[in-house]
Amino acid sequence: MTSPTKDTSRLLDLAARIALRGHGNVEPNPMVGCVVTDADGTIVSEGHHRRCGGAHAEAIALRKAGDRAAGGHLYVTLEPCHHTGRTGPCSEAIIAAGITRVIYAHRDPNEIAGGGAEHLRAAGIDVEYQSTRKTVLLNAPHEHRCRTRRPWVIVKWAQTLDGMIATASGDSKWISSERSRRLVHRERGRVDAILTGLGTVIADDPRLTPRTLRQPRRIPARVVIDDQLEISLDTQLVKTADEFKTVICCNTGKIRSDKAKSLEKAGVHLISLGEQGTIAASLATGFEAHGWSNVLVEAGGGLVGRLAGEGLVNEVITMIAPTLLGDPTGVMPFRGRTTQRISDGLTLDPVDLRVRDSEFMGWYRTPNLIKER
Repeated sequence: MTSPTKDTSRLLDLAARIALRGHGNVEPNPMVGCVVTDADGTIVSEGHHRRCGGAHAEAIALRKAGDRAAGGHLYVTLEPCHHTGRTGPCSEAIIAAGITRVIYAHRDPNEIAGGGAEHLRAAGIDVEYQSTRKTVLLNAPHEHRCRTRRPWVIVKWAQTLDGMIATASGDSKWISSERSRRLVHRERGRVDAILTGLGTVIADDPRLTPRTLRQPRRIPARVVIDDQLEISLDTQLVKTADEFKTVICCNTGKIRSDKAKSLEKAGVHLISLGEQGTIAASLATGFEAHGWSNVLVEAGGGLVGRLAGEGLVNEVITMIAPTLLGDPTGVMPFRGRTTQRISDGLTLDPVDLRVRDSEFMGWYRTPNLIKER
C-alpha cells in the first residue's frame, strides 16, 4: 500500500463520509462510498450504497457522471466487486465507463466479492490501494463480521461526572439530556439487535424499541442474556414479543424447560449460550440464524464487564453529564475486573470527542481496530 497524497486522502475521506449515509439500510452489506473525478481532479459525481440488494456505490457514481467519467479517476472505500449477485460486477462498469485510475481503501474480505482490483489491472487500469483513518474506521465492522462470523458490538451508556450510571437505589432517569436520548433512539433504529441483561429488565422493565420522529431504518430484535431463564412473563419485553422480535439467551439446560415453553408460547425466541455458557456463542447464532450485523448494548456494568471479558466489545459510546453523585455505592458502567495498577486497565482508542449542549460525548473503539493498514 502506498502513502496517500493530500488530495487522495481528502477524496477518500469524502467517500467515507458519503458511505455513512447508508448506515442502517445496507447491512449485512458494508457501507461504501465513491467519488469520481475527471483527469484534472475535479469532482464530477459521488454515490453511496443505499440499501442491501440495491445498486453499488460505484455504479451510482458512474451513472451520475455519464460521459464525464471517461478518462477520469474513481475513489472508493472498498475494493470494487467482481461477481454477479443481485447486481452486476462493479469492475465491468468501471471498465465500460473509461475510468483510467482507481484508488480503493480496503481489500474486500469477502472471498466471493473480491478480485476486482486484479481484474481492473488486467484491463489496463492503474489501480492503487490506499487507506486513511476514516476509511479504516468505516470498514472495521464489515471486516470484523467476515473474520469472526459475529456481529459488531456497540456498548452505550450515560454516566455522571464521577462515573455512575445510576444511584445506589437504581434511579437513572435521566442522566443524559433529551438530545442524547434522541440520538440513542436513532441508533436503535439502525441496528439489528439491542442487547441487555436480566438485571436491567428487572430494574427498568424496558421496551427497548426505537422511538423517533422519522420511520426507523430497522426494527431491532430485543435480546436478553438470562442464563437461568428467570425473566418474568409479565415484563414489557415478553408481553410485546408478538409485536417486536424478542430473543432470550440462556443456558443449554433451560432450553427445554417448562418456563421455556411458556416463553415460546408468548412469542419469545430462545438461543443457547452454548456448552461453555458464553455470550459469544449466542452472538454467533444471532449472526448466522437471525442476521444480526450490528448489536447495541444497553445494560448494566455486570453484562458490559462480561462482554469485555469475552473480548466482544468493539465500540463504546459514552455520554457524560455535568452531575456529581458522590456516592461510592452508586452503579458503575463496567464491573467484573480486579485491578491493582492503572496499567492493568482496558485502554480504548478515541474516535470522536465532542461537547453536545452541556454533555461530553465520547466515541471509542477497542485497541487495534482503528490503525491504518
